[in-house]
Amino acid sequence: MRISTSMIYNLGINAMQSKSAELLHTQQQAASGRRVLTPSDDPVAASQALEVSQASAINAQYAINQQNATENLALTEQQLGAAADVIQYVRTLAIQAGSPTLNAADRRAVATDLRGRFDELMGIANATDGRGNYLFGGYSSTGVPFSGSVEAGVLYNGDDGRRELQVAPSRSLPVSSAGSDIFMRVANGNGLFATSAANTNTGSAIIDAGSVSNANAWRATGNSGNYSIRFGQSGGTTTYDIVDNASGTSLLTGNPAAAAPYPRTYTPGAAIPLSSQGTEPPFDLGASVIISGAPASGDRFQLQDGSSQSLFATLGNLITALEAPQTTVGAANPQIMNSVGAALTGFDHALENVNRTRAGIGAASNEVDALANLNSDLSIQYSGTLSRLQDLDYASALSTLTQQQTVLEAAQKSFAKVSSLSLFSFL
Repeated sequence: MRISTSMIYNLGINAMQSKSAELLHTQQQAASGRRVLTPSDDPVAASQALEVSQASAINAQYAINQQNATENLALTEQQLGAAADVIQYVRTLAIQAGSPTLNAADRRAVATDLRGRFDELMGIANATDGRGNYLFGGYSSTGVPFSGSVEAGVLYNGDDGRRELQVAPSRSLPVSSAGSDIFMRVANGNGLFATSAANTNTGSAIIDAGSVSNANAWRATGNSGNYSIRFGQSGGTTTYDIVDNASGTSLLTGNPAAAAPYPRTYTPGAAIPLSSQGTEPPFDLGASVIISGAPASGDRFQLQDGSSQSLFATLGNLITALEAPQTTVGAANPQIMNSVGAALTGFDHALENVNRTRAGIGAASNEVDALANLNSDLSIQYSGTLSRLQDLDYASALSTLTQQQTVLEAAQKSFAKVSSLSLFSFL
């Protein structure tokens, strides 16, 4: 085989370039700490590393969502805690307002304090998360959810939606609460029906919220859910009738409601059963009420199907009652006592709403914490897998680097010797 000078140079240069490339590649691996710099280094490992990297990136986004969820839930819980404190305070003021030792001026002073608490509740209901999003507006997070006043009433301008965040591959967690569920849909009365006194009452009688012994009986077909207890005086005796307002029929006689005297005798403070007694026509509404005090002839008390009333309406009604001119004073002030009784029941239901929502937020926060712990474990697992697939074995790499450096030096020196061979050197 004839070896030409050009062949010697070409082969020598190619060998040195090849060894230089290998040395450079190993040096880049050592500098980066990565074994797989390009897919050609290890196609299988590169493919697996890409999948793990994508899963790790998604897991990192879930971690961000979990942090955002924790912050939103914490802000909401703080505002609801403040609302619960205000409700407890206005409840205390309501009890104070019902004291017979207060005069009209004292009650107006209480009403002034309640107006301040009304504004405070409006501020809580319109709280934001610091980024301009309203906490209790539902999906409508950019518009003021609550507007109004004591006199005009309060309107809810949001919706019933609950914003969610994807905090895990198969879990979207609600991170907001609709203000309609918390502040607007507050059960009135005892949850089944609500009691109230007629505005025309002139006696000193006060009605309680009523008690339920059989809810199914009240909800039975044929129950109008609209009744009144009517009082009359006859010969110094107070009697009463229970009337179905929808039909105008007396439940105690089965006939159209008539004038006093009525079928039953009133005993102050004794339970009035809403069911037939003795020879009365059979009926059973599954409940009873207690009326205390001395009702005047013509006084009436209403019993109507329970619905919902906003916390703002309950507070506004109490303020209006305390600021209104009082027809009686002291212990014989039934208008105030009936208003206070209705307000206390409403505040209790509102507090139940708030506490139920807070309990849900607590459960959601616990779930986020558990998911965050799982997320952290997954992050460690992904890092370990990527390290196994990509990280460099420095001991092996440095040994290879030294070997390649020696080979390159040998190639360079041998090339120098071979390239210097020439017949001209012997002339």
